[in-house]
Amino acid sequence: MYIYSIQTHMQPRDSLERFLDDLRRRWPIARGSLCEVAKPCVRAGCVACAQGEKHRSFIFSYRQAGKQRCLYVPGKLVPELQRALEGGQWLERRLSELGAALVFAHRHQRGSPARGAPRRKSKT
Repeated sequence: MYIYSIQTHMQPRDSLERFLDDLRRRWPIARGSLCEVAKPCVRAGCVACAQGEKHRSFIFSYRQAGKQRCLYVPGKLVPELQRALEGGQWLERRLSELGAALVFAHRHQRGSPARGAPRRKSKT
């Protein structure tokens, strides 16, 4: 893994272009979760349901306006959605790294130590 930062001696524009290239390669990107569930169907007279068997399907859970939502996912779409969710996890990790890199770059510009800064002794 690498962190896009000023400390890597790259121009900020180069870092942005590399980030955008990585983002394009991972597109589409999604945030949420994918679950496989088993439930009875709605068809009257279904032999499988009558025998107590349930039908497997996939549900995509996500948040919209602070509320959890769920959608049925057709089986053909499952691999693409799984890839999009992996891309979303990658994006969240990179955003965290970018935030940390911003703080470290600021400290570097100020001349503050990046690690091992002296701490106050606790009063005990």
